[in-house]
Order: sequence, then C-alpha cells, then structure tokens
Amino acid sequence: MLTKTLSLTAAAALFAGAAFAANPEVGGAPMFEDKNIVENAVNSADHTTLVAAVQAAGLVETLSGEGPFTVFAPTNAAFEKLPAGTVETLLMPENKDQLTKILTCHVVAADAMSAAISQMIMDDNGAHEIQTVGGCVFTARQTGTDIQIEDEMGNISTVTIADVKQSNGVIHVVDTVLLPKM
Repeated sequence: MLTKTLSLTAAAALFAGAAFAANPEVGGAPMFEDKNIVENAVNSADHTTLVAAVQAAGLVETLSGEGPFTVFAPTNAAFEKLPAGTVETLLMPENKDQLTKILTCHVVAADAMSAAISQMIMDDNGAHEIQTVGGCVFTARQTGTDIQIEDEMGNISTVTIADVKQSNGVIHVVDTVLLPKM
C-alpha cells in the first residue's frame, strides 16, 4: 500500500510539474506569467533595443493592455542585423510612424502558442499566412522543429525561444526583425 501511495504521489508531482512548467528565462531574466508583455520585456537583457523602440513608438500602454497578443520579439542581435544606422534613424521622433508600423507587424491579436502555430502550418499544407496588427501578412513555415516567419521583404526569422507566457498573451523570441513591404 505504501509503495502504491508513493507511486501515486510521485505521479501527481510529475503531472503538477508538467502542468505548471515554468516559463523559459529570456535574456537572463525570469519571465512571469502574471506579468504583461512590457513588464517582462524590460527585464530581458536581450531585448533592450526592442523596449526602447516600443517606448519611442508610444506602444507601452497598448502592449501592457488586456490583449491577447502574440509578439514575435526580436533580440538586440536581430536589430544589429539591420543596415548600420537603421535603428538610430527609426528611433528619431520624425520616424515614429515607420517605427510603429514595423513594431506592430510583430504583433498578432491572438494568444498563439507554438503548437497551435505548428498545427496551422500543417493544416495549410506547410505555409500559414499570419495577419498582424500592423497590417502585414507574413508566412509561417516549419523547418524540422523550428518555426520560421517570412516577412514581406523575403527575410526569414526563426523562433529561438517559444511559448513565453504572459498575462496578456505570449512572446516568441525571434532572431531577425520582421519588415513590412516598403
């Protein structure tokens, strides 16, 4: 009886651990499910450029809102792939509209976990169109276990950290800035 009780207790502990798996760390910081996208992003050392851009575009209040949002969050290294001077130019007040367009093209008005995105890709024969808040239409594909997003300029961004749960949606960290057709 004791062995059966211990086995049931161990099974319950494993199930509870699986059901409440911790969010992955991002940029060396824990990500908390009870905090919103902005509250978590400001703690990631890998997303300081994204946070500065969100602030410059005036999107802090929006991305702190109820959601749900799926954000494909480019890292600092993703922004560094852009041509020299691009980020500095986009952060200028006179370029706020262009910056806002680029950032809102990283946002989908849904809570889409990676399993759901993978299923949509399969259901659409390997390529699923993503409609963004910014009016962009990107294409999601799966290569092995990687989800990749092709932007309107033909650039490919890979999800490097998926399913970072937020109180108002989910973040998928990506390695390339997604761009609208210019």
